[in-house]
Amino acid sequence: MTQPNPVLPIRVLIVDDHPMVAQGISAILETYDDIAVIGTLCNGRAAIDQIAALDPDVMLLDLNMPQVNGLTACEIILEKRPDTRILILSMHDSPEYITTALSHGAMGYLLKDVPTEEVKLAIDTVMAGQRYLCAGAASAIKPTHDGAREALTNREQTILLELAQGKSNKNVAASLDISVRTVETHRKNIKRKLGIASTAGLTRYAMEHGVLQGTGN
Repeated sequence: MTQPNPVLPIRVLIVDDHPMVAQGISAILETYDDIAVIGTLCNGRAAIDQIAALDPDVMLLDLNMPQVNGLTACEIILEKRPDTRILILSMHDSPEYITTALSHGAMGYLLKDVPTEEVKLAIDTVMAGQRYLCAGAASAIKPTHDGAREALTNREQTILLELAQGKSNKNVAASLDISVRTVETHRKNIKRKLGIASTAGLTRYAMEHGVLQGTGN
């Protein structure tokens, strides 16, 4: 009889340009038996270049970094590895930073002054497929959640334009040189953010908001 495999630890990658911060978080997380810190990187470019090789379950990602900032890194990484759960770890608590990070695909937002236990809770929460906002982040954006839609990222706007022209997921993937699975992920996120259930609805939205202007269609 085949024995069940033991539960694998959660693979965590820390990306922060302050070595003391990254090393401190790493040392704390390594005290948990169900977490394996697979690396610490100092900028977004390194994260993008190494995401395929490291293949983390969860990434703790700073926003303000040299070479490639956290927002750009977040979007590109999710195109390469849509299943990566990205937690933004930042000192910025302004609503603009938080909502923009979430609109770029981050599953959570933590301020750098949160207790150690909360970092672990956030990792467990996003691994369960749920969004996590620390108390400071949640209170900062609460007033903006009264029916306001999340903004589309630049990549999502590009894909919306392609879909609105009647292209299939396969055609969009070929046009943008990304995988069909990535297109499907973006399509799902676009529908969720806009509150639209059908492709016809996406086309109508694109027409009403000028997305199709200048395309020749």
